[in-house]
Amino acid sequence: MSKFSWRQVLPLVLAAFFVVGSFTNIFAPGSIYQEYLAWGYPRWFHFVTGSLELTAAILLFRASSRLLGAALGCTVMCAAVATVIIHGEYAHAVPPLVAATLSFLVGWISWRKRLIETDSTNRHA
Repeated sequence: MSKFSWRQVLPLVLAAFFVVGSFTNIFAPGSIYQEYLAWGYPRWFHFVTGSLELTAAILLFRASSRLLGAALGCTVMCAAVATVIIHGEYAHAVPPLVAATLSFLVGWISWRKRLIETDSTNRHA
């Protein structure tokens, strides 16, 4: 049995979170749909959010696009945090704040790994 490190598992767990979030937003049940309207977003905006979350998830699954997926996921979650804080729904800010933080962490790890690989390639050239 092979051992998995949290650096390998975290991006996949985060991607799964974004998949669930994307389907929840794309197929928005009445309560979520009503929240978007109450926040002042257009009727179709839940599709935009869901599509961006699904795109982030897809990008997070592959190591080569993980940095971009983490950046997109972090951006979407920061927008969610801002939305609920502006509307005084502070308790609703916790899940997107955690997801944004984890996205930032995955992005930072991916960026560092890319720097190390680039440095290693340049030394051998």
